[in-house]
Amino acid sequence: MMNSLELMKRVRDALLSKKATDIVVFDVRETSPVTDYYVIASGATAAQLKAMSNSVNQMLKEAGQPNARSSGVPDDGWIVLDLFDVVIHIFQDEIRSYYSIEELWEECPRVQ
Repeated sequence: MMNSLELMKRVRDALLSKKATDIVVFDVRETSPVTDYYVIASGATAAQLKAMSNSVNQMLKEAGQPNARSSGVPDDGWIVLDLFDVVIHIFQDEIRSYYSIEELWEECPRVQ
């Protein structure tokens, strides 16, 4: 099992491999008793959201990690993948703008 920092980095790479945009990572270890990192990424279409989700799951499989628990479907414009130590929100641009969930963690440090 990899640690949460390594897992977050691999998630970010998996999202980037499918051309995710505007990736933001929040370090919530001091704030959340539930997870260590929130990763938020955007895609232009439902097909791209699906590809990003599949890319994360493929990375997990190759790394011998448990599959992500997921909620949402690409056609709704928002998918959440829960890896316990890392939670990923994958949005279509307009849905992300509407919900502005970054505001929930704006006091938390961002990871570069």
